[in-house]
Amino acid sequence: MNLRRLALAALAVLTLAACGTTPTGEGGAPAPAGGSVPQTLRFGVGPLLPTPEDTEAAWEPFFAWLAGQLGVDYELDATTDWAGIAVALGNDQVDLAWMGPFGYVLANNQSGAEAIATAKYDGKPVYHAIVVGPPDSPVRNWPDDAQGMSMSFAEQASTSGWLVPTFFLTQRGIDPTTYFEYSEGAAHPANEIAVANRQVDLATDFDRNRNSMIESGTLAPDATKVVWTSDPLPNDAIGVRPGLDPALVRRIQELLTSITPEQAQEILPKHYTGFVPATNESYATIRDAAISLDKLS
Repeated sequence: MNLRRLALAALAVLTLAACGTTPTGEGGAPAPAGGSVPQTLRFGVGPLLPTPEDTEAAWEPFFAWLAGQLGVDYELDATTDWAGIAVALGNDQVDLAWMGPFGYVLANNQSGAEAIATAKYDGKPVYHAIVVGPPDSPVRNWPDDAQGMSMSFAEQASTSGWLVPTFFLTQRGIDPTTYFEYSEGAAHPANEIAVANRQVDLATDFDRNRNSMIESGTLAPDATKVVWTSDPLPNDAIGVRPGLDPALVRRIQELLTSITPEQAQEILPKHYTGFVPATNESYATIRDAAISLDKLS
């Protein structure tokens, strides 16, 4: 076990103890009995930041807190693509994963993994897919004004970067691979930079990523312009592998949904404010889009 991770888990326990909360239950109550809790839980997180190292560093305090509350050691791995986290969860390589909506749907379809919580961002459990162009883009009516332009999509396992914009277009009888000068597979930050540098006319992204890049100074506020915004989409899912002890799953869900905005400031990346309960049906709109595009076996 990585000593840094053990130290972080211990720190989470001590911090919460100082606040009058025990690592085994709310208000000093022991964790629910019945069922086996493994000595080590294996956590995974998808590519929410530009590099796995960035993602792991940003999300480790949360996973350290969760492990401390459960009284277990933990391992944490950050994947380099959205499909990877679904495969890891489905192949029993991780017990619990923080994943994108489509990644969760893939994992549920492949293995029966179950969503137990949806992340809140700035107090909301939803976000939006977007398409961006340069500030002087001639696109006013999407997608009619964009035919023939170069457009970069993200990888096919990305909810906002591929699934949702592709579904939106196909529902209108448009094949994006022929309607645009089409490319796919780019990371979300790379899409923004490609548009800002005028390497492509248009690119997919999601509102949270664009706002984060602007806030961090990696993207000027006027470097790109949003030309299309999707309907609200369910935020990131916390999914658990099939076969994980039900009592443990319930305890984890209770812990996640009891996080206050004040606690979130200490243990979650910036702007994440907690969780709401979730089930497989919370991601029905994503699943329906994937079925429509023949992306579920």
